[in-house]
Amino acid sequence: MGVLRLHLALTVTDVERSIPFYEALFGVAPEKSKPGYAKFSVAEPALNFTLNGGERTGLGAFNHAGIQVASTADVLAAKERLVAAGLAAFDEMDTTCCYARQDKIWVHDPDGTPWEVFATHEDTEEAGEGGSAAAMVGSCGCGEDSKAGRSCCSEVVACCEEAKAVAWS
Repeated sequence: MGVLRLHLALTVTDVERSIPFYEALFGVAPEKSKPGYAKFSVAEPALNFTLNGGERTGLGAFNHAGIQVASTADVLAAKERLVAAGLAAFDEMDTTCCYARQDKIWVHDPDGTPWEVFATHEDTEEAGEGGSAAAMVGSCGCGEDSKAGRSCCSEVVACCEEAKAVAWS
């Protein structure tokens, strides 16, 4: 898989107030800045870092983590690997999220931490409806997918239900 860079998204109460701090920390200006959103492309270390405006609940400042890859084929290869390991992945193909058209999948670690594997195709002028909020009700653990009504691995499902309750509280 052709990994381009790690992705880290933080929820901040005021994106515009936070931008100068992260500009100083990373030594670069945001590549994209929209109301309630800023994206920094950091060369060293290779990092796709985003600020997302909102209240800090559930995961606190942490919003989600991700791995940006070169293509949809790489996204699908990651999905195959995760499913082969007994994990469920929630697809979000041809979605608009973070002012970009993307193909992505979501998985959650055993503690409910959302991870995405995504390929970006083009920038857009709209924020879109995709992203970690949509994924929170998607898949988690071993084969559980509430949208499709499928379930297996009851201990993982119980873990995921607990993680969802924490994330939505």
